[in-house]
Amino acid sequence: MKKELLKNFLTYVKIDTMSDEESTQTPSTQKQFDLANILVEELKQLGLKDIYLSENCFVYATLPSNIKGNKESIGFIAHMDTIPGFSGTNVKPNVIENYNGKTIPLNGIELNPKQFPFLKDLKGKTLITTDGTTVLGADDKAGIAIIMTMLWHYVTTNEPHVEIHVAFTPDEEIGSGIEHFDLTKFPCSYAYTMDGGNPQMINYENFNAASAVVQFHGLDIHPGTAKNQMKNASEIAIEFHQMLPKEQKPEYTDHYEGFIHLTHMEGIVGEAKLCYILRDHDRALLEKKKNLLKEATNFINKKYGKDTASLQLKDSYFNMAEIIKENPECLKRAQKAMESLNITPMASPIRGGTDGARLTFMGLPTPNLGTGGYNCHGPYEFACLEEMETLTKICIEIAK
Repeated sequence: MKKELLKNFLTYVKIDTMSDEESTQTPSTQKQFDLANILVEELKQLGLKDIYLSENCFVYATLPSNIKGNKESIGFIAHMDTIPGFSGTNVKPNVIENYNGKTIPLNGIELNPKQFPFLKDLKGKTLITTDGTTVLGADDKAGIAIIMTMLWHYVTTNEPHVEIHVAFTPDEEIGSGIEHFDLTKFPCSYAYTMDGGNPQMINYENFNAASAVVQFHGLDIHPGTAKNQMKNASEIAIEFHQMLPKEQKPEYTDHYEGFIHLTHMEGIVGEAKLCYILRDHDRALLEKKKNLLKEATNFINKKYGKDTASLQLKDSYFNMAEIIKENPECLKRAQKAMESLNITPMASPIRGGTDGARLTFMGLPTPNLGTGGYNCHGPYEFACLEEMETLTKICIEIAK
């Protein structure tokens, strides 16, 4: 199994699938089809049924149950794209067998146990790293490799299993792809996204999320004659931001603490703009954060005149825990699978969102499992082959 897993992983990470957050199309980049087409061919070779590649670059396939009379149906999902913020082009994976626990040099940077203490726990294992110039793409090609290796296992061993649906999706990293997911091609009671780290972890709590854009309209007067007339939109934007609670910045929060995060700012005297993301596991607390922005906007307009500031708020996704807690079978099945492998299941809140959260609110409960990937979204990214193997075994147990 380990050889097949490594072969799959090394194949997938070398294919450039960077998404593009500036694009308005799905997929945001046509090169995501390069991996999708390879997966379609591999699924055909494995003999899966109902293989379908959509015009939006979603790959769907089914491995029918080989248990007579069994009607259970479970899904596994992983995304094909890598982040737009750091290069995924010309990835050169570096396989380190029997890692010695020491610093790993990577083209001018290094994986150092002092900076990344968890490296010490991986001594003796097989690590796959970048060459220091790109992401590795373990997020989420480790998830794809795990799912494909699970399918390979069942096809080659013919061990009993329920009906298995798999889907590989585009544009998860920019948050837009899952809108085009076709549930009619994925008829499951529940599913699992494979997109994380620790093999023991089952994630079923994520942030409630919203975005905010605040526009400021000033009055640009020549500075030599500006007294009592000029309204500097950039200065007003600064004043607005300073009204927000500093303790709710992401750099001061952890665990279940939400935040208000300034992600972008621009401005001149006449016009300025601030962009925020708002996050909280508790939906009521998210609403309080929205109200803080509304109150600050109202204050600015009272002080500087009507329509000086305008606020646009938009909900992005919600915490899937409120639905999954009412449909806990997906959690129980994953926990039971781990326990059968002598793994102690753990749960922790995701300080972010997942495709699974969106799918859960579309009617398909979808918690998240790990992939054995670390340090995602940058040149320090790496994966642990043994942890990927453990997660493959967990998926096999889930589908029994």
